[in-house]
Amino acid sequence: MFEGLTYIQLGAAIVGGYLLGSIPFGVIVMKVAGAGDPRAIGSGNIGATNVLRSGRRDLAALTLIGDGGKGAVAVLIAWLATGHATDGVQSLLMALAGGAAFIGHLFPAWLGFKGGKGVATFFGTLLAAAWPVGLLAGATWLLVAAVFRMSSLAALTAAALAPIFVLLLHQPYPIAVMAAVMAVLIYIRHLPNIRRLLKGEEPRIGGRKTDPPAEREGV
Repeated sequence: MFEGLTYIQLGAAIVGGYLLGSIPFGVIVMKVAGAGDPRAIGSGNIGATNVLRSGRRDLAALTLIGDGGKGAVAVLIAWLATGHATDGVQSLLMALAGGAAFIGHLFPAWLGFKGGKGVATFFGTLLAAAWPVGLLAGATWLLVAAVFRMSSLAALTAAALAPIFVLLLHQPYPIAVMAAVMAVLIYIRHLPNIRRLLKGEEPRIGGRKTDPPAEREGV
């Protein structure tokens, strides 16, 4: 499976991707701006949605770009490092680096392995690894969010369909596996949201949130 890849390449992709994904942009931008710590407000999540609850749209935008960008950068570095390799080898290293970055965001070493829910990193990773799939997943999020006004439902739907999009568009198999693994982890991280969706209690975008702070975050 790993024929054509050196141990150095594998280690660099996995460890480097994880460390890159572990960068907590939400925490960094808020502290640099003197806006506090996202873990102390709202849901306590480090993602862009919770950063927005600080009232700083600029910081939320920077967090969104940073969280999505770190997944994309991990994939692009792997792509550049295997420029002369076969398509199979290249896609495998890209999937390992992107998947590691995604896991790094969910379980960052320097935050006690308590990270975000990974939606922004999911989209950034997909766009870099297979941009048509990333665009379709993004369009799915926008459509579901526009119709149902639920960020969590939009994320869950996009995550579930991403592996199918990979297969329908005949993208490399390692990318399909990466998308499937990310989808499973997104569902695990969104279990409180899923429970509220089943009960009809999930808050809508722009609506009033009355659920406990620790479970509010949908993105």
